[in-house]
Amino acid sequence: MKISHTALAASLALLLGGCMVGPDYHRPQVPVATQYKELPGWTQAAPSDAAPKGDWWSAFNDPLLNELEPQVSVSNQTVRQAYANYQEALADVKIARASLFPTIGVSGSGTKQRTARSTTTISPSFQPVSTSGSVEGNISWAPDLWGKVRRTIEENKATAQASQATLANATLSEQTALATAVVELRVADANIDLLQKTVDAYTEFLRVVENQGSAGTTPPSDVITARTQLENAKASLIALGVARSQYMHAIAVLVGKNPEELDIPHSTTLPALPNVPVGVPSTLLERRPDIAVAERQMAAQNAAVGVAIAAYYPSVSLSAADGFSQSPLAGLLHLANHVWSVGADVDETVFDFGARHGEVTAAKAAYEAAVANYRGTVLTAFQNVEDDLSGLRILAQQAEVVDAAVKDSTQGAQIAMNEYEAGTVDYTTAATAQATQLSTEQSALSVQQQRLLDTVSLIGDLGGGWSADQLSDSKQPTGAAR
Repeated sequence: MKISHTALAASLALLLGGCMVGPDYHRPQVPVATQYKELPGWTQAAPSDAAPKGDWWSAFNDPLLNELEPQVSVSNQTVRQAYANYQEALADVKIARASLFPTIGVSGSGTKQRTARSTTTISPSFQPVSTSGSVEGNISWAPDLWGKVRRTIEENKATAQASQATLANATLSEQTALATAVVELRVADANIDLLQKTVDAYTEFLRVVENQGSAGTTPPSDVITARTQLENAKASLIALGVARSQYMHAIAVLVGKNPEELDIPHSTTLPALPNVPVGVPSTLLERRPDIAVAERQMAAQNAAVGVAIAAYYPSVSLSAADGFSQSPLAGLLHLANHVWSVGADVDETVFDFGARHGEVTAAKAAYEAAVANYRGTVLTAFQNVEDDLSGLRILAQQAEVVDAAVKDSTQGAQIAMNEYEAGTVDYTTAATAQATQLSTEQSALSVQQQRLLDTVSLIGDLGGGWSADQLSDSKQPTGAAR
């Protein structure tokens, strides 16, 4: 009886498209507020209607950031490790997908032998040398009747997407770490400039006090106080060199260089403070790669439940072989030497004393753990953004006050020094005013530093311009490290 090609194709499609046991995946709902708690009452100076995209660091208008940030995605070792893990996950998808299709092979053998006619040891005689051989093609296939292979593919694809999001998350984390290190370096340079200016001022103050001491109009203790104040400022200036070197070394490692390979010149300009459009909380579910990692892990665990459930059902495997076998070897490929075989194997576990039930229970528990991890990651993301927003709101208010304090302390130090030179106050009053001025200026610099750091943190916590729609089913990664 002949079977038509159409019927054969329909049967094959039916086997390939068999049912899939286990739960289909649906993303669990999480409570999301309509707006951030910190936004009411605080209006950005220049709000924008679009989230940061692409080279988000360019908003800081810092040449060093613009030069080094692109190197993170190709040279940072943490990113390269995440990229390799992603490649491994893609390979696992290919391996799982291959199980949907038959395995085809070819085998061949050849034998040359001579046997004895007689077993007597006095005058043994031998058969003529004979040759034999065979060549055979074989095919085997285990149709995915219950969807175990397809659930495995689903699990591995979700795992690969989680690895892709992990790569994005690692890249973003290292980029924000680099931006933080550059801000710290720039602030260290600004502190150096401030202390150098202070040292110059204290040097001039010491000259004035020494002149008055030589004239006998001021006690020697004032000279000692002025000299001590200058020496302390010089010591603080020298100490900043340690922090600056450490920031520079950290920057080198973040871009995949040895510390001695990178030399960053002193800069007198702080990065600009950009305005970051925040959007609404629900956008975090798509814009943060760590949330995407947790969500894809949850999808993978859901598919793993189906893989475990499929173990309850019998497995079927089909095999066939076709070829030639001949002894002697001559004429191997003649039609008379044609051999073939077909077979089927059905395997079903009858009693396993609860092993499969335990596997299903474990898979479901792992899924519930993934759900809790996903929801916890979302809550942490909201907390991160709220922390950043509250920091920026409060620091903006503090900056206004401390800037006014800088003006007052600068004026107070100048008045105190003029009064000292006029002899109306002692040097302790002038020295205290000078110390207050320095402390206030350092506080203002510290506030500006924290505002920059909180802005970097906010951009990172908003996803840095990344979006979950970048997750792809393609076999080749995009925008990955090389």
